[in-house]
Amino acid sequence: MNPLPPPGTPGYTQALIADDPIWLTIVKVVAVFALLVFMTLFMIWLERRVVGRMQQRPGPNWNGPFGLLQSLADGLKLAFKEDIRPVLADKAVFFIAPVISTIPAFVAFAVIPLGPEVSIFGERTALQVADLPVGILVVLACSSIGVYGIVLAGWASGSPYPLLGSLRSAAQVISYELALGISIIGVVLYAGSLSTADIVSAQQGGWYIWLLPVSFIVFAISMVGETNRAPFDLPEAESELVGGFHTEYSSLKFALFFLAEYVNMVTLSAVATTLFLGGWMAPWPLSLIPGVNEGWLPVVWFITKMFVFLFVYIWLRGTLPRQRYDQFMRLGWKVLIPVSLVWLIAIAVLRVLRNEFGTISAPVVLMIGAVVIVVAIVVALMLPDRTEDDEDTAEPPVVGNYPVPPLDLTVPSSPPRRRRAVSSGSSKETAAVGTGQKEDA
Repeated sequence: MNPLPPPGTPGYTQALIADDPIWLTIVKVVAVFALLVFMTLFMIWLERRVVGRMQQRPGPNWNGPFGLLQSLADGLKLAFKEDIRPVLADKAVFFIAPVISTIPAFVAFAVIPLGPEVSIFGERTALQVADLPVGILVVLACSSIGVYGIVLAGWASGSPYPLLGSLRSAAQVISYELALGISIIGVVLYAGSLSTADIVSAQQGGWYIWLLPVSFIVFAISMVGETNRAPFDLPEAESELVGGFHTEYSSLKFALFFLAEYVNMVTLSAVATTLFLGGWMAPWPLSLIPGVNEGWLPVVWFITKMFVFLFVYIWLRGTLPRQRYDQFMRLGWKVLIPVSLVWLIAIAVLRVLRNEFGTISAPVVLMIGAVVIVVAIVVALMLPDRTEDDEDTAEPPVVGNYPVPPLDLTVPSSPPRRRRAVSSGSSKETAAVGTGQKEDA
């Protein structure tokens, strides 16, 4: 065995997990997989119950106590439904697209620390599948790979509506992933490491939600847009795109997309807990009690914090209306990204000042953050938008020597319908028929 660094120092968790036997790693993988599947089933039930209570209706209450088995019944129903593949679909890509969306969602949870050092069947280990020196980059990489599954699903369906939904979803995820990634840089600067376990250890003196409030707000908004959840569920707008990129999917393939959405919600909630809420460490009043951050008890604190974010997901879906696409993209590109960049510069300045002049108090950090938010929002709102007047004054396009139709071309109204007969012969026949009818009468 390699000598371990002192506990609590950077790299300690990595060295501890590196000595895990293969059977212990398999146990961890199976446990994380079972946890995510169980959380998906429970979240579907919880979302129905909470939204039902908000809308003054009971929600699922028939299958099992309090309707707890409703999600399991829906999963079995999807498994036994007929699997239909469109005629124009690309068979191989149509099959592999939901797999590409689901696997990265599970892999990203492998770097999340669920608790401190414990003993499992006599082996000392950390409650984490893998602790990499670039753990946060693994989460971002898995999120980026998941976009390929969405785009390929829309393209392989052989239908225009899934393709439009996949393009919308790709633009949405990429746009908000930029703001999400920039907000994480502030946490990395203060923690001095990309390892998730080291970031949790760096928050023993205080959670980053108080030290980096702007980064937390940007991350919280971006994680909702990243998972295509209401009020940012534009790729699945039924009134516009039927059902989004998974319109042509059914049976288990549709269940995989459904599973990927909820697993992404759980994973990003766990990432937010790790980065800003101290991970598995107990909240402030309870943290004063000896032993609350030891053993298996910290898993309870971690899951409780994670459920706070998951409840906010449900709360937003039950209260906020869906945004227009232009409003959504304006928020991402003209508000969140500028605010994140200005805040990142402010963090770098604060780090330099702290290294030069010592510790800076928390009120000063909060005051600077408030000023940064106000300035960035004012600048973003003052940026001019392209209006119809600008489009009218633009020069008409020129394509070689070929004529280009005018931009103000209007389609004339259809001519009135003719009520006369087509020819004089038909008129005579009509008159003869009419005369005969009168004579018979």
